[in-house]
Amino acid sequence: MNEADIPIDIHTLKLQDWLVSRRIVPKNIQPALKDIRIKISDALQDMPSHDQLILLLKGANINYFHCKQIVEILKQTEKDSKSIFGRYGSKRMKDWLEILRLYEKDNIYLAEAAQIYVRNVNYEVPSIRRQMSKWEQQHEECLKRSQDLNKPESAFLAEHTTLLQHLGVKGENLKEEFIEALKTLPTLYAESIKNIKTLEEALNLYAQTTGQTKQQCLPILGHLMEFGNTTVYQYCHKEPPLSVEEPPLKLNLSETQSGRSPADNEVDYGDDNGGTSSTISAEIIDFGELNLETETELVNEAVDIDWGGSESTAANAVEINFDIPIEEYGIVVEGAGMDGGIAKGDQAYTLLDSPTYSERFTDELCELESFLKMRLYELRHLDTSSNIMFSLLDNISTHDEASICKMLTNVEDILTAISCQQTRHLFQLKHSTKYGDLLASKLKQMLKAVEKIRHTRETLKQRAQELKQERAALNPILDEFLNQTKQLQQCIEEDISKRYKCRTVNLLGGLN
Repeated sequence: MNEADIPIDIHTLKLQDWLVSRRIVPKNIQPALKDIRIKISDALQDMPSHDQLILLLKGANINYFHCKQIVEILKQTEKDSKSIFGRYGSKRMKDWLEILRLYEKDNIYLAEAAQIYVRNVNYEVPSIRRQMSKWEQQHEECLKRSQDLNKPESAFLAEHTTLLQHLGVKGENLKEEFIEALKTLPTLYAESIKNIKTLEEALNLYAQTTGQTKQQCLPILGHLMEFGNTTVYQYCHKEPPLSVEEPPLKLNLSETQSGRSPADNEVDYGDDNGGTSSTISAEIIDFGELNLETETELVNEAVDIDWGGSESTAANAVEINFDIPIEEYGIVVEGAGMDGGIAKGDQAYTLLDSPTYSERFTDELCELESFLKMRLYELRHLDTSSNIMFSLLDNISTHDEASICKMLTNVEDILTAISCQQTRHLFQLKHSTKYGDLLASKLKQMLKAVEKIRHTRETLKQRAQELKQERAALNPILDEFLNQTKQLQQCIEEDISKRYKCRTVNLLGGLN
């Protein structure tokens, strides 16, 4: 086999060692390259205006092959300085020819080309590709995160809308809307117990089982079935009041919700003294004119005790006035019989609107529900012999499983109706001074969360767009490195091939 047909395969990582081991290039080329770089910097200070030169020198590190192209261009621009002996008198040409001579001395150009080629293959091109891959991944993550934010945003909006629907408000002016919503409470109470008479059969069964009357075992339930949702006054006194003076509404939103000034946040000690000190002022309490002589005489008269025991004198000294206007002391005299009185304070609330009696009514329903569940369990699981207590009453034993289930369903329906979301929210809103702030703060936090999510999503979209632009900006840089590396590979292979009788040279492990 002919030697010229045997290819020379050189791995990229071993290229520089291969050139040094065959004594083609010296081992240390840095001092020589430093001198060449200095001369190139000086030569670039004086360059003719030429389009090809501008393109050649734009954004590239000048190496030996660039210098050869510059010399070829200068041969056209500096041809006027060429002598009859073929030498150029132009300083530009002399400088660049000197640079080429230094490059070709000891084959420094080949060592530099191999160094640049290995650096591009092992570091520059992979680094750019990794950066591009990283930005592509971040771009996809930003888009994915922006899409994932749609779910919590929808959840917050749905929760916000649901809470507004439960409260029966729009969320524009919460204090006024809360006041209007509280006016619907009586209607909600009436609607929740409209079927309360369906519990009569269950109440009769429970009363007969316990051996009590309906009013004794479950008094509030019995009252509601007979009279409806009356005032607590009527429940306690067994007669309707002449008038009802319900306590003032406790709804009081904080300054962040109602728009009060910070000055309104001062401590109020209960005095109505025009904002002055809480100490009782002399303007409120009038002690009259202080006369020391008169006071001394009054004391002397009080000390002069009459031990004679005269009844007439004592009667004249103490006169009792029974005509005291009791209205001045807040005492209300109820009328006789069915005339009733004035329902004030907690007794002005209806049974379902009173915190105490509403809770007691719920307890009574739960008690009735538990009784029916126990009776239903006994009918399903226990033997007939164990129903001794129920068999003692003939009318109780007539209730079968189906009738008990129907009673239980009626009780559960009433419990569900009085415990609906809207009724619970409005009930707490009416009787709690802090619940209004809690609801307003919760609604505000939901809107803030939605706004924050939208801002974050917009930021992620902008970041994704920036990453896409940065990724696109790396494409021309990568293309430039790839073209430079391929040209260097071709030049190195041709140069080595000339040194070895034009044998084929392959640089392995290069760019894909």
